[in-house]
Amino acid sequence: MAGKWAEQFRVATYSISWNLLLITMGALIVAFGAKAIVVPQEFISGGVTGVGLILSYVVGVFPPGVWLLILNIPIFILGWIYVSKRFFFYSLYGMLLLSLGLDTIPWTLVIKDTLLAALTAGAIMGAGAGIALRSLGSLGGLDVISVFMSQRFNLGIGKFSFGFNLVLFSGSLFFIGLEHVLYSVFLVFVHAMVMDYFLGMFNQRKMVLVISEKPDELAKAILTTINRGSTFLYGRGAYTGKRKKILLTVVTSLQLKRLEEIIFTIDPKAFTIEENTLNVLGQGFSRRKVY
Repeated sequence: MAGKWAEQFRVATYSISWNLLLITMGALIVAFGAKAIVVPQEFISGGVTGVGLILSYVVGVFPPGVWLLILNIPIFILGWIYVSKRFFFYSLYGMLLLSLGLDTIPWTLVIKDTLLAALTAGAIMGAGAGIALRSLGSLGGLDVISVFMSQRFNLGIGKFSFGFNLVLFSGSLFFIGLEHVLYSVFLVFVHAMVMDYFLGMFNQRKMVLVISEKPDELAKAILTTINRGSTFLYGRGAYTGKRKKILLTVVTSLQLKRLEEIIFTIDPKAFTIEENTLNVLGQGFSRRKVY
């Protein structure tokens, strides 16, 4: 029994440490890109961070990091109530670290070509955001709202982010001028491309086969915890000759680690097979385009 608890503690500690490492790296990289390039050039980075930058440029009073902290208060109340407590705490850590970095990082990258500065900032911040989103949390702000909208209304995270930034850039024309807004559009575009690249390296859908003595309990936990359905296949053990239920489910790469936690928490002796898929179409995943 002591060995079992020790193993569970080791796995939990590793998971927490790994997630905190990803969030820390991501937050510091994003903060560096914003403070070293975006702020000196007076760009807008998009999302809630972009709103904080606009308020800092126009209103003053507080530096960008403090505005980011203030704007995130109602957002994190939403995350606490409607998303999950773990996501809340991981994202809170990421947001606080990002806010701190925005106000304390002393370096500035002097890039005379404004377009090059926008592209560089987008690449740096996109890399940081992609690393952070590999964790079970986020950097707060628009990520929290996007996850909420996705869970509650099945609205794609990318679509919501695009709509939000479209409104943000349109409104910012009244404050910072057309030229800087256009450069900021390039920044956000590169940010999204680089972030998708970092996520895409691991973001293929995963088909998972699970052989377990507790298939029904696993199927219920998968449905209620990560909102993924399962299918039972029936097989027979070659050695034992026993008839078994084989659970099949498909998840995103972002959900895979959570799925593994669910499986091995319920049945530490479970046997899993994970495969990359070429494409997955249907409810809960991509829909086939009709032209």
